[in-house]
Amino acid sequence: MKNVEMTVEGNMLIIQVDLSKEFGPSSSKKSIIIASTEGNVFVPDRQEKVGLNVYRTK
Repeated sequence: MKNVEMTVEGNMLIIQVDLSKEFGPSSSKKSIIIASTEGNVFVPDRQEKVGLNVYRTK
């Protein structure tokens, strides 16, 4: 994962992303990647999965 932190508090999933970071252009070059789980990943210590992409257009 890039720039994504996930924690579980009770039944709440908390996702933290630092919006000041950048990881370069997307493969299409139309947007800038800020954070990504890079596919679907399990929530810590759970059976649910999350797929997340955070980006901004150029």
